[in-house]
Amino acid sequence: MSRIAKMPVKIPAGVQVTASAGLVTVKGAKASLSLPLPRPVTVEVKDGAALIAADSVKAAPALSGTVRALINNMVNGVTRGYEKKLALVGVGYRAQVQGRKLTLSLGFSHPVEYPIPEGITIETPSPTEILVKGADRQQVGMVAAKIRAFRPPEPYKGKGVRYADEQVSLKEAKKK
Repeated sequence: MSRIAKMPVKIPAGVQVTASAGLVTVKGAKASLSLPLPRPVTVEVKDGAALIAADSVKAAPALSGTVRALINNMVNGVTRGYEKKLALVGVGYRAQVQGRKLTLSLGFSHPVEYPIPEGITIETPSPTEILVKGADRQQVGMVAAKIRAFRPPEPYKGKGVRYADEQVSLKEAKKK
């Protein structure tokens, strides 16, 4: 078994973890998340911790470590939640939330409208900042990646949608 999977996942107060019939469900103050388990991996909840065990299948050690990391992310998500911050760089690039959709002005001839999925909240503290928040780490990352994909940072001026902590290396302009 992997070294990661040997560590139990500590369950804080106010979080309920149930494992039954190939499904792990984590309920907390912010949300309720569930994860289908692969066949060679089993989860047992004891003494305020979730223990991961693997069968003697060749792929089981890697799967057990992955399942442990996913359960840990779920526990952190229902207690604290996850957040990704995006920045819009460019003249006239703006974002605003209207109901359950995000409207982006990214230099195209039309505004880009992105419907906000369930379980995700998007805030725009300023017209050039976007905060994507949610309990599911994978979903928060996917939504942020989809928003960034509308106009990724270009390599010459750095204009586009980028993560707040992303460093864009600029290319030198062509010499005459």
